[in-house]
Formats: sequence, structure tokens, C-alpha cells
Amino acid sequence: MKFRNTYLAIITIFICTIMLLVGCGTNNTKETQENTKDVTVTDAMGKVTIPANPQRILAPYMEDSLVALGVTPAAQWSIGTTVLDYLQSDLKDVPKIGWDLPLEQTIKAQPDLIVFSSASAIQKGNYEEYKKVAPTYVFKDDEGSDWRKQLEVMGKLLGKEKQAKNVLADYDAKVKDASKKIKEAIGDETAAILWVAGDQFYLFENTRFAANVLYGDLGVAQPKMIQKLPKAEATWKPVSLEALSKLDADHLFLVSKPGEPGLETLKNSSVWKGIPAVKKGNVYNMEDPSHWTISGVIANNLTIDQIVDSLTKK
Repeated sequence: MKFRNTYLAIITIFICTIMLLVGCGTNNTKETQENTKDVTVTDAMGKVTIPANPQRILAPYMEDSLVALGVTPAAQWSIGTTVLDYLQSDLKDVPKIGWDLPLEQTIKAQPDLIVFSSASAIQKGNYEEYKKVAPTYVFKDDEGSDWRKQLEVMGKLLGKEKQAKNVLADYDAKVKDASKKIKEAIGDETAAILWVAGDQFYLFENTRFAANVLYGDLGVAQPKMIQKLPKAEATWKPVSLEALSKLDADHLFLVSKPGEPGLETLKNSSVWKGIPAVKKGNVYNMEDPSHWTISGVIANNLTIDQIVDSLTKK
């Protein structure tokens, strides 16, 4: 009898275990099926049906969001030979496509989903033509222009909502840690970002790309000159060399590819020598402008790393 009871107990446990595993398998299958259904959503242009599990995606200038979600685009944004340099470790073998998504190049890329950051990003009124090539999603302005919302929406479109949330949570944790380190290192000292391109000088307003990370996320103090700058507009406006004489920054991030003619002009000027950050030896040369002049979680992470490394050096 004792043996019989033991045997029955073992059989019962075995059957329960099998049922539990089958139940888990059923749940996983259901979740997979839900993630592989076509979904109809509303974008800036109306209703659009997003195909289940799209494999070949074109999302010009939004490759940061795709790569952050583990997705390799069918082709990457470019202007001539210019691409997003900071993403090339992931995209070096991905073919280029013109920034304005020429129709012939788009057809050749054979996408099964096309994504635009806004209606204004669609060139030459070709929206109807793009729709004939593949389902086309157009971000609403407030979502496409906000890198966080862009990532969240992209996660929903591609069935990667959980991954998008995890990426954002990791970013927020990194910001918290970095802010603490910077505060301990420089206190209330100020910092600014200056981009030199060709012979032009561009001072980042407090909400412009990497400046949003520096001031908004990391809480670094703004120089008075930055505080007085007009609100950032879509088009960059260069500042004169003479105007930089008012740049009252304790720290300066000099963003420029090596060899830009404006660098020599700047560094040989009396204006340069009078900037507080230069006098204090607090100038940090950033030789890859690509992640400083765009907003995205990967770009911002790289920017944070360089800001922390620069400001916490002893």
C-alpha cells in the first residue's frame, strides 16, 4: 500500500508538471500569435495597416530607434557619402538610400514597411506613390520630433513595446547615475556646446539635440549667453566669431571633425583666448559630430559617456 501511494504521488506530480508546461506553451503561442497579426493604426495621414513582423523597413533618419530595438533597416539615410557615423558599427554593411527617399531607390530597396518622421519629410508629394510600394506610416509631429515618443511608437509598430520600455528605463537609470557624478565633479559650473562646420560656428541652444541631454537630462548649469539665446528653430543659425566673445562657459565641448577651416580661425583668434573655459583648460574636443547633432537613445547614450568622461577627469 505504501508503495502504491508513493507511485500515485509521483504520477500525479508528473501529470501536473506536464499540464503546467503545456499551459506555458499555450500562453507563449498566444503571445506570439498576437505579435504577428497585422495591426491597423492611425498616423498623421489617417489609417494604415502595419504588416505582421515586417523584415525590410525604411525609416530615414530614424535608424537610431530601429537599432535600439535590435532592427537592421533595409537601407540607411544618407546625403551623398554622409551617413550617421555613430551607428556604423551596426550599419556598416547596410546600403545607403538618399535622404529624400527617391522613388526608384525606394522600390529597389524592396521594403515591406516605410516610416516617415513627419508629413513634411515626404518629398515631392509622393505619399500615394510610397503607399503603392509598401504600407507607409507617417509620424504625427509631436511624436516624430520627440525621441522618446518616437522610440515608443516604433516599438508598438514592430511588436517590441517591452523592449522599448526597457531601453528607456536603462537610459533613465544611466542619466541618474551620470548626473550624480557630474554634480560631484563640477558643482554649479557651466558648460556649452559649440559645433564648427566648415567655417561656420553653431552654438547649441538649450534644447538643441545634445544640449537637451547636457542641460535637460544631466542638469548641467547653462551659461548666461545660452540662456539668452532665442528658442531653437528647425534651421540652424550660425553665430559670428565676435559674438563668441560673450560665451561665459566654464567648460566647452568643441564638436568638429578634424580639419574644418573654422577650427583654425577660431583657435587663432583673441576671442577664443578670452573664453573662460579656454583659460581654465576645460575644452573637450569631440571629433564625431554625428551623435551630438541628432536626438536618439543611442546618440544620447554616447553623448552622456563623453560628457561624464570629460567633466569628471581630475
